[in-house]
Amino acid sequence: PQQPAPVAEPVPGMGILYEDDDIVVVDKPIGVAAHPTTGWTGPTVLGGLLGAGHTIATSGAAERQGIVHRLDANTTGAMVVAKSEVAYSRLKRAFKERRIDKRYQALVQGHPDPFRGTVDAPIDRHPSHDGRFAVVAGGKPSVTHYDTVEAFRAATLLDVDLETGRTHQIRVHMAAIRHPIVGDMAYGADPTLAARLGLTRQWLHAVRLGFEHPTRGDWVAFESPYPEDLHRALEIVSADS
Repeated sequence: PQQPAPVAEPVPGMGILYEDDDIVVVDKPIGVAAHPTTGWTGPTVLGGLLGAGHTIATSGAAERQGIVHRLDANTTGAMVVAKSEVAYSRLKRAFKERRIDKRYQALVQGHPDPFRGTVDAPIDRHPSHDGRFAVVAGGKPSVTHYDTVEAFRAATLLDVDLETGRTHQIRVHMAAIRHPIVGDMAYGADPTLAARLGLTRQWLHAVRLGFEHPTRGDWVAFESPYPEDLHRALEIVSADS
C-alpha cells in the first residue's frame, strides 16, 4: 500500500516556541496529528511546518521526516521536530535513551490514592483491536510517574512525568487506576462531566519539554501555556470546588 505523504499547508493555531538551524519546537493545537498516517485526513505538524516554509530533516520514513516523537492528535503542547540530519539522529537517540524531560499535565476524574505515585504496567494494543491501547500482560514496559498539583471536588490536576513513551500511555495508565482523564471517552471518562466543562477531548497537555540541544550541547527547555478549552474547563472545575 502507498504510504501517506505530508500535505504542505499551514496549520491554523500552530505556534512556534523556538527555532534555529537544527530544531523547531512547535506549540501543537488540538486536532493535529504529528505526521500523516493511513486513515488520518486532518492536518499534521509536518505538513504545517512544510506549508509555512520551514526546512525539515529528510531522515526517517518519507511520511515521518524530522519527527523524533509524537503527541496524540487531540493532545496539545510542546513538540520538537528536527531540521538538520544531525539533530534528527541525536534527538532520536536522546528519546530512546530517555534523556528528555517530558512533562504533561492531566486533569483526571476523582482523587488518585496515593496522591503521588507511579504506574508501572505493560501496554499493548487493546484486545478488541479498535485503535485503543490497554494494560496487557506481555506488553511493552511502560512507566508513568504522577504528582498532584491541585485537587478539586470532582477531579484532580496532575503533573505527569513519562519514563517511557508508549502510544496513549498516560490515557491508558490513568484509566487502569480508575482515574480516567476528564473528557477521554475512549478510555472510560464520564461524558456528563466533560459536557459540563465544555470539553470535546481529553484534558491532557504537554506543558514542558527539555533536552540537550543536539548541536550546541546546552540544556534547553520550552513551556506551552494551556490552550483556551483546557483553561476554561479548569476554571469551571475550580469554581465548583
